[in-house]
Amino acid sequence: MKKIQIIALSLLLAITYSCKDGKKDEKKDDNVVDEQTEIVVEKTNVEVIKFSMEPKSDSNVMGEVEFTQENGMVMMKATLSGLSPGEHAIHIHEKADCSSEDGKSSGGHWNPTHEPHGKWGAEEGYHKGDIGNFTADEDGNAIVEFSTDQWCIGCDDENMNILGKAVIVHQGVDDFTSQPSGAAGARVSCTGIIE
Repeated sequence: MKKIQIIALSLLLAITYSCKDGKKDEKKDDNVVDEQTEIVVEKTNVEVIKFSMEPKSDSNVMGEVEFTQENGMVMMKATLSGLSPGEHAIHIHEKADCSSEDGKSSGGHWNPTHEPHGKWGAEEGYHKGDIGNFTADEDGNAIVEFSTDQWCIGCDDENMNILGKAVIVHQGVDDFTSQPSGAAGARVSCTGIIE
């Protein structure tokens, strides 16, 4: 009788111990799944918005602008055609409104921090929309690439959020000193950055 009790007790202990091991293994598996899920979320946490540029001021300047946000950085890539060869300015303006023929419906440069106009990163100050100048080739084509951690796509910080703004390409060059906008000339292309 004592042998049967000892055997029964041994079986009970063995079953209890193996159940605990199974639960530990399940917990380990859960952690692995959670870690993998977090990694996947980080890899897919990229936001991309793309818009077509439309000609303004009787120009033929067209193209596309793409903004990509990843790991706290926003990258802008503008692919443009129909420009006159040489240098031109590109800025972000305060309103996503390209309705006027001259593009002036987009307002002035986006300047939420009320700084003077200047070259991006200048100690004296610069607008959040002061991207700068670029060069079009002999065929009037250009690719402009710019990245910063001072912009975001759709965040709650109005000093960084580019949604609701416009991208403007100018006929001339930004001189980085004339106030309030660098004397870059006519607005030859516009796109509104709308959600």
